Amino acid sequence: MIGSPTIRYTDGADGVRLAYTVNGEGPPLVFVPCVPFSHLRMEWNNPLERQVFDQLTQRLTLIHYDGRGTGHSQRDVTDFSLEAMVSDLESVIDRLDLAQVSILGQYLSCPYAICYAARHPRRVKRMVLFGGSARGWDTLSDRRIQALLSLIEQDWDLFADTAAHQWLGWSAGDAGRAEADKIRGSVTPQIARATLQAASASDVTGQLPLVAAPTLVVHRRGLTQIPADVSRSLARDLPLGRLVVLEGAQPTLFGQSAGDVVSVLVDFIIDGTEPAEAAAEGSAAEAPGGPAAPYNSLSRRELDVLRLLAAGDSNSQIARRLGLSTNTIERHVVNLYRKIDARGRVDAAAHALRNGLA
Repeated sequence: MIGSPTIRYTDGADGVRLAYTVNGEGPPLVFVPCVPFSHLRMEWNNPLERQVFDQLTQRLTLIHYDGRGTGHSQRDVTDFSLEAMVSDLESVIDRLDLAQVSILGQYLSCPYAICYAARHPRRVKRMVLFGGSARGWDTLSDRRIQALLSLIEQDWDLFADTAAHQWLGWSAGDAGRAEADKIRGSVTPQIARATLQAASASDVTGQLPLVAAPTLVVHRRGLTQIPADVSRSLARDLPLGRLVVLEGAQPTLFGQSAGDVVSVLVDFIIDGTEPAEAAAEGSAAEAPGGPAAPYNSLSRRELDVLRLLAAGDSNSQIARRLGLSTNTIERHVVNLYRKIDARGRVDAAAHALRNGLA
C-alpha cells in the first residue's frame, strides 16, 4: 500500500484555491470530482476507495482534485457554473504542464469532462464516463434522486446517512458510515444545494461532435436511477463513443467487482483495449439492417486494425497510425483472425473486401 499523497494547491482562473494530489506512475488519469461531494483526505483514508487508488496507481499517474467549495479546496465561493468548473479542470492540468491526459468523469462531472475534451481535442487521449450525460438534469431527474436531494435542506445528517447507504447498500456497515462522514465533511448543505442547482442546468450537447477522444460510456445493467437509454444515447452521440455495460446494480463505478473495473479502465487508458461488452452493446444499438456476424462481433478497434491490415499496412505501421504498441496490435490481429475465421492476412483482407470494410 502506498502512502497518502501530499495535498498541493493551485489557483483557478478566478483565483479560487484548488487542492489536488498526484500519485503513481504511468499515463496520467485525471479524476474530475464527483460534485459536490469530494474530499481528498477522506477518500484516500476510506479502505474501499484506497484499494481502488492503490490498484490504479500501479500503472497510472492518478491526478485527483477537490471541486471548488468542497474538501480541501476553497470553501467560500459562489460561482459553480459550467464555465467555472471546466476552468478549474483546465487550471489543474495546466499547473502540472501535462501535454496529454485521460479523464474520468462520473455523474454530474460528466458534462465538465465532455466540455474540456471538446475544447482541447489534442490534449485528451481517452475518456471514461459513468452514470452521466451531456445534460446535468438527466442525472438528477429520477424521482428517487429528487426525493433524496430534498433532504439536504430538511435534515443534513439524515441526507448524508441515506445517500451513503443508497450508494453502498444498507449492509455497508463501517463503509457506509465512513461515506456518510465524507459527505458531511466535504461540503456544507448550502454549497451542496448551490452546486447541484448549477450542475442540473449544464448542457454540453452541442459540444459532443467536437470530442475527438475515444470514450467508454460505462453503465451498470441493473442501475435504475440512470436509465440505460441515457448512457446509450451518450455513447451514440460521441464520435468515438463505446457503451460498456457492467453487471450489477450498485450506482458506483467501483462498488462491485472493483478489480475487474480497474483492469478495464487501465487497459483502455494505456493502450486503447476495449472490453468485449463494448462490441456487444455497440452492435445491439445499431439500426436494423446493419452488418451481420462476424462483422458485428469485432470491436471498433479490431475493425480499425482490419481495415489497415487490408490496406497492406504492417503491424508496426498500424501501431503508429493508431497510437498503440505493436504488441497490442498483434493481440488485436489474433483476436480478429479468430472471430472471422481467417488463416492469415490474405484471408482477413478478403473478408474485409467482401464486407465492404476496405
